[in-house]
Amino acid sequence: MNYFKVSAVALLLPASMLAQANPLTLGASVIYSQNPYKGGQERYYPFPVINYEGDRFFIRGIQAGYYLWNDEANQLSLSVLGSPQNFNTDDTDNKQLKQLGDRHMTLMGGVTYRHSAQWGIVRTVLAGDMLDNSNGFLWDLTYLYRFQFGDFTLTPGIGALWSSENQNDYYYGVSKSESRRSGLSSYEPDASWNPYMELTATYALNANWTASASGRYTHLSDEVKDSPMVDRNSQVTIWTGISYTF
Repeated sequence: MNYFKVSAVALLLPASMLAQANPLTLGASVIYSQNPYKGGQERYYPFPVINYEGDRFFIRGIQAGYYLWNDEANQLSLSVLGSPQNFNTDDTDNKQLKQLGDRHMTLMGGVTYRHSAQWGIVRTVLAGDMLDNSNGFLWDLTYLYRFQFGDFTLTPGIGALWSSENQNDYYYGVSKSESRRSGLSSYEPDASWNPYMELTATYALNANWTASASGRYTHLSDEVKDSPMVDRNSQVTIWTGISYTF
């Protein structure tokens, strides 16, 4: 299912969108994502919108969870989420990268916290690999402020994604055996922070239908962009969709 091949930096679809299941929202969307790997093509993926918000359980896109604390201001949950970051040698035309091993998507599990106040929204997720692919951890921290203009909502945000050493090594490292096969230098990255900015716009077409669009610009850390697998210092992701709330 190729629409899952989106980078981990874009994996947490804009936080201002993913909290809008009330109680069930279905729809369709398209994601554009730049490929950080050498020789990779820019990618467009259809993606379903499936959001459900219950008293204890929720589903938001590729994330699901159980609330430990849930009121108007605070939401604390145990969550599982798909991490669709991967590298497939069939997706690159770079001859050296074709000699490397594939890096697979995985399932992450951890804790999500969201606080809403007049001064804005803070959302954070700490999750670790549950399938022993990377054996790594991700920590995403986001601040958002929502502007309401009638049926139109505009939500800018800033944030950063921390990736552990194991996470970076799995997706961007080059082992000694891969170096011998490909001619690339071996590479072992450390942990890193990738800061980003995002902007989300939603428009309520009527009581049930909503159109949404969001863009995110991520500055890749030195640990990522110095990898011999990578030829970018930034990444852009754009999300557009339409949904129906029951």
